[in-house]
Amino acid sequence: MLGQLTSLFSADMAIDLGTANTLVYVKGKGIVLNEPSVVAYSIKDGRKQVLAVGEDAKLMLGRTPGSIEAIRPMRDGVIADFDVAEEMIKHFIRKVHKRSRLSKPRVIVCVPHGATPVEKRAIRQSVLSAGARKAGLIAEPIAAAIGAGMPITDPTGNMVVDIGGGTTEVAVLSLGDIVYASSVRVGGDRMDEALISYLRRQQNLLVGVATAERIKTEIGTARMPDDGKGRSITIRGRDLLNGVPKEIEINQAHVADALAEPVQQICEAVMTALESTPPDLAADIVDRGVMLTGGGALLGELDLALREQTGLSISVAEESLNCVALGTGKALEFEKQLAHVIDFDS
Repeated sequence: MLGQLTSLFSADMAIDLGTANTLVYVKGKGIVLNEPSVVAYSIKDGRKQVLAVGEDAKLMLGRTPGSIEAIRPMRDGVIADFDVAEEMIKHFIRKVHKRSRLSKPRVIVCVPHGATPVEKRAIRQSVLSAGARKAGLIAEPIAAAIGAGMPITDPTGNMVVDIGGGTTEVAVLSLGDIVYASSVRVGGDRMDEALISYLRRQQNLLVGVATAERIKTEIGTARMPDDGKGRSITIRGRDLLNGVPKEIEINQAHVADALAEPVQQICEAVMTALESTPPDLAADIVDRGVMLTGGGALLGELDLALREQTGLSISVAEESLNCVALGTGKALEFEKQLAHVIDFDS
């Protein structure tokens, strides 16, 4: 009885707990929060004291004094720092759910397909400790496919490639469930690392994550430009030869060269999935093509690079950044029809 009463006052929510960003979907309202998964804290008397979460904390990344640390508590889509992740989830739930302490929301969180039972339990425990009444989990590829509007309940093969900050999930779905899925630890973060190490090797320039992210979003491309150069931007960093700040120009040919390895790994994951798919479903994928979702899908000409490798038609979802959050939200809205994909107990 009390559970029914609290459900009247609580706003049930779906959370896309990403490596780079956390999105919160509230039942009946849609996506109400989209903030970086970053927490800044200081250590006092051996205890971590949270100073900032989300957008404010992201501004501190790479710029903190010795007494303050800004970190991402999520790594490869799963919790890397349990205490800090719990504080972050608590902060986001409170920000969205401004009701009394009496009301506790039911929360559905998406998890990578490759998450271990221990990692799943950590996520569930963090959400419950953050004030949820009940915590359900949904596999990321299913959420991405639902969010992209794919007909996953039909008896036909659908292939989704969700490229997040920490992982790329490749899955073949049919009749509302996963037929084949694999999770490779390549995503936006790996692309940033590739750009940083390329600039260090080739240009003797040391740049931070924020600069690498700016390069990726402004002139990022998965293919070598036709003119062998492409667009260019000016970036600043530290000259490794004499230790002073330096400014250089970097073009799309440099970026394509730097990102060749992570892009190749994504292509290989797609090829492996196609080889492991039953022939009838593979035939459906030839007809329907492959859907790209996630922030990494916005990398310039990634769809063309995959098309050249696989020979399939590749399309990028309309709201690729929000697909997983929207799909998790739809699972919350249509819980009865999608009950088989939501795990409330393990």
